[in-house]
Amino acid sequence: MDKRIRGLKDLVILVKGGGEMATGVAHRLARSGFRVCVTEIAEPLAVRREVAFCEAVFEGQKEVEGMVARHVAGRAEILRAWKKGEVPVVVDPHNAIRGELKPEVVVDAILAKRNTETRIDDAPLVIGLGPGFLVGRDAHLVIETNRGHRLGKVIEEGEADPDTGIPGEIGGYTWERVLRTPANGRFKGRKRIGDRVEKGEVVAEVEGSTVEAKIGGVLRGILRDGVRVEEQMKVGDIDPRGVREYCFTISEKARAIGGGVLEAILMRYNN
Repeated sequence: MDKRIRGLKDLVILVKGGGEMATGVAHRLARSGFRVCVTEIAEPLAVRREVAFCEAVFEGQKEVEGMVARHVAGRAEILRAWKKGEVPVVVDPHNAIRGELKPEVVVDAILAKRNTETRIDDAPLVIGLGPGFLVGRDAHLVIETNRGHRLGKVIEEGEADPDTGIPGEIGGYTWERVLRTPANGRFKGRKRIGDRVEKGEVVAEVEGSTVEAKIGGVLRGILRDGVRVEEQMKVGDIDPRGVREYCFTISEKARAIGGGVLEAILMRYNN
């Protein structure tokens, strides 16, 4: 264990990404008392925006289930956010802040299905979420992100299950619940998160082309207006269960993955 750490509460954890799953991780770790900092790109592309800390980049701050994430710049503002019990969010696509914070843990929660820039020597403990990370080469530990019996499992050898390309099943639907753009251009939503939508209803548009719901349900997520998108990019998510509350709370999948990351950290620093 690093000699600077007097107790688990002194751990600094850098979470790469501020989308839905990354937020589930950061939220669980911050509630557990760790000092968590989130890094993001300048124009985040989260769909489930009501449960994504990256929205702080646009709004200045974002509250998810009682926890506030705040857009900050630099180490001094990060320390102030921690003192106030907040999760700092830094626009830092290449993780330059890592050199200043010297985190004990780095969690790659981008879920790009591949390793973008994470290295196993980025921190004493590097954790990768999902496909694209091999234990011992890219990360010290990997967390399973595919729905099913292994969801949230801490992988100590090998790697996570490969990406199936099929969205997880909810209410008997998989690909039907995902909204994708028909063209390149600027995105504009016609519905808001939490709205009820019917099959065939126009939910959004891109450069005059419409995005229609393939099933009925509640709009659980949709991209922010004005974001530039590419053809077939995911821009929305319909929940066929129709429970509006689910749009504004962390999903069971994100909680399970967050629990796996917490277990991995405790395996390393509480053993």
